[in-house]
Amino acid sequence: MHGTFVLFGIDFPAYFTLLMLGFLAGIWLAWRHAAAARINPNVILDFGMLLVIGGVGGGRLAHVLFDGQLTDYYYLCVDPMQTSGELLPTAVPSKCTEDSQCVTANVGDLCNLERGTCHSERDCLRPLKFWYGGLTYYGGFIVAIPLGLWFLRRRQVNPWKVGDMAAFAVPLGIGFGRLGCFFAGCCFGSTCDVPWGVSFPTGSPAWRTHHEGGLVLASDASFPVHPTQLYESIGCFALAGVMLWFYHRRRQYYGQGFWLMAIAYAVMRFLIEMVRADDRGGGFGLSTSQIISICFVVAAMGMFPYLRRLPQTDTPVPRRTQHPEETPPAPPA
Repeated sequence: MHGTFVLFGIDFPAYFTLLMLGFLAGIWLAWRHAAAARINPNVILDFGMLLVIGGVGGGRLAHVLFDGQLTDYYYLCVDPMQTSGELLPTAVPSKCTEDSQCVTANVGDLCNLERGTCHSERDCLRPLKFWYGGLTYYGGFIVAIPLGLWFLRRRQVNPWKVGDMAAFAVPLGIGFGRLGCFFAGCCFGSTCDVPWGVSFPTGSPAWRTHHEGGLVLASDASFPVHPTQLYESIGCFALAGVMLWFYHRRRQYYGQGFWLMAIAYAVMRFLIEMVRADDRGGGFGLSTSQIISICFVVAAMGMFPYLRRLPQTDTPVPRRTQHPEETPPAPPA
């Protein structure tokens, strides 16, 4: 686990760095296809930057509300000592006795002497600080769809035409983001005995879960767990390749690629959630992401017949104010 990359003496958070790299890779790939689709490439750049903002905002909001940590965020503002806290990752015993131990171990600023756990200082703005980690991809996805539709209609660009480019750009971005999760140690899987199981070091989220459950000592690494971050990263890279092939060879109508990608990702995410062990929220025996996955599959089943009936034109219904961002097709010879 490497929480940060050091370049030129500067620490870059691994999770956020790879997440941004994923966003840029997805935008670049869609931009490369814009001209062939008779869309102004600058619109794709504006569209991509807008979705970065909406995606990060929606992903952070979903994490705060639905990933089972809302109570900690509340107490972090009103009384940090009431948060779950963290044990010292390297000391034996692992309970702190003074604030300096927490600071030295980089797991907090305050020591709860009664419980022996380390806590951050009071911070009412922590729910907004996404660079600390904690983004739910589906939250960003749900915000990005209506935001993207609104933007593209204002620019007089067929939104489903761009959506088909997102079908290969979005999985590419998520693939890089999940690599960031692996380096940060978050989104870990359940314990396993498979040859590719990964043991995360002391101080990692997996170690903390196992140590608090009395499964490992303070000086030990975590039990081997399913590298669910890599499962999803590899799956998303493969999905991006398949959807790129589908875009060029098999697409029959606008929007078909986007909703096929949504179904494929939903199925993959539902299955991976079955071997994840971090707190995922949810209900009815399902995680929040599994519930959303089911909703996406149902929505896609309704969208296919609707999109198939739409006229396959390059622009949506004209607005009063024209934004000629699409290059009109050449007249027939």
